[in-house]
Amino acid sequence: RRFKGVTLMPNIGYGSDKKTKYRSPTGFYKFLVRCPADLEMLLMHNEKYAVEIAHSVGAKKRKEIVARADQLRLQVTNRFARMRAKENE
Repeated sequence: RRFKGVTLMPNIGYGSDKKTKYRSPTGFYKFLVRCPADLEMLLMHNEKYAVEIAHSVGAKKRKEIVARADQLRLQVTNRFARMRAKENE
């Protein structure tokens, strides 16, 4: 029995479809990158995984990661984080 005004509890029916579980709305899986060498693992998987740069990475390494990701045709989710306004243009 369900009472009025009671918040719904998580049940088995609220789960995601197994085919689309852990995917972003763009259709990619996230892959956390901490250094440019991590991108080499995604060499053949550029249509399945999107790169997300870790928050502890500095601006200089971020530029290297974004440049290498462009060469490998990888999508970077937080591409413009920690970039100055002049450099973005």
